[in-house]
Amino acid sequence: MQPSHTQNDNQTQDDSAQLKRAMSTRHLVMISLGGAIGTGLFLGSGEVIAQAGPIGAIISYILGGIIAYMVMLCLGELAVHMPESGSFGSYAQKYIGPATGYTVTWLYWLTWSATLGTEFTAAALLMQEWFPQVSMWLWTLIFAAIVLILNMSSTRWFAESEFWLSLIKVVTVVAFILLGLLAIFGVIHYDGYSTAPLFSNLTAGDWFPQGLFPIFTTMLIVNFAFSGTELIGVAAGETKDPAKNVPKAINTALWRLLIFFVGTIIVISALLPHELAGLNAEGVSSSPFVTVFTHIGIPYAEDIIRFVIITALLSAANSGLFAASRMMWSLSAKKQLPAIFSKLNARGIPYIAVLVTMLGAMPGLLSEQFAPEKIFKNLLGIAAFTMVIVWMSICWSQFNFRRTWYKSGHRKSDLAFSVPFFPIIPILGFIFCLITGISMVFDPEMHVGFISCLVFIAGCYASYAYFYKSE
Repeated sequence: MQPSHTQNDNQTQDDSAQLKRAMSTRHLVMISLGGAIGTGLFLGSGEVIAQAGPIGAIISYILGGIIAYMVMLCLGELAVHMPESGSFGSYAQKYIGPATGYTVTWLYWLTWSATLGTEFTAAALLMQEWFPQVSMWLWTLIFAAIVLILNMSSTRWFAESEFWLSLIKVVTVVAFILLGLLAIFGVIHYDGYSTAPLFSNLTAGDWFPQGLFPIFTTMLIVNFAFSGTELIGVAAGETKDPAKNVPKAINTALWRLLIFFVGTIIVISALLPHELAGLNAEGVSSSPFVTVFTHIGIPYAEDIIRFVIITALLSAANSGLFAASRMMWSLSAKKQLPAIFSKLNARGIPYIAVLVTMLGAMPGLLSEQFAPEKIFKNLLGIAAFTMVIVWMSICWSQFNFRRTWYKSGHRKSDLAFSVPFFPIIPILGFIFCLITGISMVFDPEMHVGFISCLVFIAGCYASYAYFYKSE
């Protein structure tokens, strides 16, 4: 006889209670922003502009923000009702199926493991501009050690450190947008231009220089840029008063991200020709942020911004290691991994899960021997595609949860936080995420990552069927 949903909910929440509830709303918001404002914005944004054109990139990011908001509304309803550190995997297990929950948990682990590789790779490439004689192997190991130490601290200390790390890049993005707008309207000087406003680049190559199709094909990169917002759901199990703090954090983080991303794209698009914005222009280390600040003429701007971007990348990796290790802890708590992975130290940290997850970041070391841009693109593709699958599972889980909620005699008003316009929001969120995932097929450079993800998913279902078919 299967246990009831209420029994399952209570059991998993009891498991989550082993972890320390030490996070507040400001921690949740900054952890969410910290996970999102990293490679996807500082480096991936230029690639979107180069492919879709300025106007196309703006449309892509607005659509990406809408998709992210629909998914996070679904997550908010689930996380408030069931604040668990296992989050998406636990929801999928209850409301889609045990094998899917198992697979989703592993996929989210893979998402952040691959993302760790992109963050370390990008940070090491930027450091090489300062110290070209130092091997990328060394920089990657140094950054991995820093992130590992931060994650091995207490939950409270981790949240506090992530708050300040994230604040650095939030302030940088705000300064970038404000200074960029001042340059656009001629209030401050911008190299190469003497007249304002500087909006000519927005439509210099026509509104959509390569047609409308690149808006579709770049949506995977855009969705990856918004990934990290769902960290609110992972952290809900270690949050004080989740019924109050989770909804507030979701709304605050999503609107700030939309403003940050769209504002950044407008500034970059106005101040840089779109064909020079992408990664292929001067390599992955040539972030459009560095280029724009250099042209504005701020003293030592290039070094300052490079430092900020490195800090941002480490912050995103810090959040990613936290999220992925909690997924591994969740699998162990459900007895789907050996008990050692859910073992906690005296500070309430699943330290074995943290250490093993860090090993998933090691593909970043391959950049020393192979083309950094190729490694970066494939890791980004794997992380983005697996994230899309996880987002689809959130929408599907909420859809089934609400139907179960109604069938059990409850009403919408009984929920502390509910998705508006049900079932339209979860259905649209699922469909848009599915379309985004399919877009990966149309990018030849991501075919290796796409096939790898499909093999990984098949392997998860097969391993569950083999090891846990009796459950």
